[in-house]
Order: sequence, then C-alpha cells, then structure tokens
Amino acid sequence: MSSAPPPSGALSGTAFATLMLIALMMGANHVAARLAFNHGVDVATAVMFRSGVTALVVGALVLATGVPLRLSARHRKALPAIGLLVAVQSLCLYSAVARLPVALALLAFNTYPLWTALWARLVYRHRPEPRLLRAMPVMLLGLALALDVSGAASGLGAAGQWAQIGVGVGFAMAAAASFGLVLVLTQHEAADVDGRLRTALTMAQVGLLAGAAVLWQGGAHLPAGPQAVAGWAGLAALTFLYGTAFTIMFVVLPRLGVVGNSAIMNIEPVFALVLAWALLGQRIAPVQVAGGLLVVATVIWLGLRKR
Repeated sequence: MSSAPPPSGALSGTAFATLMLIALMMGANHVAARLAFNHGVDVATAVMFRSGVTALVVGALVLATGVPLRLSARHRKALPAIGLLVAVQSLCLYSAVARLPVALALLAFNTYPLWTALWARLVYRHRPEPRLLRAMPVMLLGLALALDVSGAASGLGAAGQWAQIGVGVGFAMAAAASFGLVLVLTQHEAADVDGRLRTALTMAQVGLLAGAAVLWQGGAHLPAGPQAVAGWAGLAALTFLYGTAFTIMFVVLPRLGVVGNSAIMNIEPVFALVLAWALLGQRIAPVQVAGGLLVVATVIWLGLRKR
C-alpha cells in the first residue's frame, strides 16, 4: 500500500472502477494465500515469492520509466527500517490469514489508522485528529462484533472463542501496528522518494528477509501430495494478484489523476469475505458481518476526510 493521501474532488468512473479492481485483487490475494496455506505452503515461502516477483516487476517499471535512483542520507537511513517493518507486517498478516477466516484477519488489520495515530503521537508528538478520536470507539465496537469476542455467535463462550482466534488476532494486530509505523515513517522520512522506487526497494528487502527466514527453517515449504495442484494454484495466484495490483497502482492510477491509495480500497475485506465464502467455504455469523461492515465504513469515512 502507498501512504499518499487521497486526492480531493470526485473520482471519475474509470478511476473508481480501477480502485475497486485493486481492492478486489488485494482481497483475492489473501484468499489465494489461504488456499496455498491449506495445501502445504508456509508463510515465509509465500511472502518470499510474492515480494520477490513484485520487486522485479516494479523494479522493471523504475528502469523503464527512468525514475532517478539517487537517495539522500536521510532516505538511506529510513528505507531499511521501513523495509524491515513491511517484512514484519507481511509475515504477521499472512500468519493471521493462515489462522483466521480471511475477512476477519483483514478486518483486524484494518485498525491500522488507530496505530498510525498512536505512533505519530509517540514518535513525532502529533495530536490525533478529533475525527479519529470519534471514530475509534465505533471501529473497536465493530471489530469486537466481527471477531465475536464474547463467543456468543459461535456458542463457545469467551474463553473458547479466544482459544481459537487469539493467536490469529495477535498476528493481525501486530501487522496493523507495524503498518501504522510504516505509514508514519514514510510520511515524515521518505515521502519525497518516488513511490515506484520506494516500493521496489521495500519489496526487494522484504523478499530477501523472507528468503532468509526460508533458509533458516531449512528450505521452502511447497505444495506436495495429491492436492499439490491446488497449493501451486494458490501460490501462483497470490503472487500474480499482488504484483499486478501494485503495477496497476503505479502505472494506471497516476494517469487517472488518482495518486497512491484511496479510502475506497479499504473495501478489500468485503471482497475477501465474499470470495472466501465462495471459494473456501468460510462462513461467519450475520452479527460478525455487521461488525465487519461497521469497521470498513469507519475506515472509509476516515480516509475520505478533507485534508
């Protein structure tokens, strides 16, 4: 994701459709990841493939478009830290997807605006906006409903529910916290680096770090056995979807007058919910769906605020 603020003014129909396509592809990427995890692929292997291919694609764009490769001393200090945090975020989010229904993992991750405000306060002494303070209890309520923290919808009770979802929620929150810090550091230390170059460097670092984790665990865990085809399909799909979404983000959106990310793309968990239900058979209770929609609506409302 890019940290650039959404532009002011109404989106054109083509720009809106393109943003929705990117959100769909990002949601589908996580569903494909869960398919791969269900058939023998591990988290580090998936992140290595996804980030490595994306780094190659975006790196080729950097070279083809003649993006200046010079970095200041400040950038050379900040970008490795940002890359390390994105690696943590990637590994934690995929670990959450491997343990939770995909939509719930993404909803918990979508609390990153709260973490962004916290990190901005702690690191740069920025006061949170009143709008964010008003949104915070609404978002947390929606998340509590979506995760069924009381265990009422599942019938397991609070203790039983948290025994099932606790580790996955912890990974999702760690992903949100690290991504919130990425956004803050990017805004203050690397916002003037071209987004294509920043992404290529970040993805390359994430791919290398994930590759190191793969070597540390004794090698890549790839699909095997009678259902290996499904695992390879999931791995190929998550790599293709992630890399293609990033390519569209940096090639098509600037030409449409949409720079970087948009709040509309936070509808990703809704797409993931539908796809996970259709392709993986994952179902959540109606009250959890309502809570999820509340989280998504709140994040979009925050993203559409005037700047």
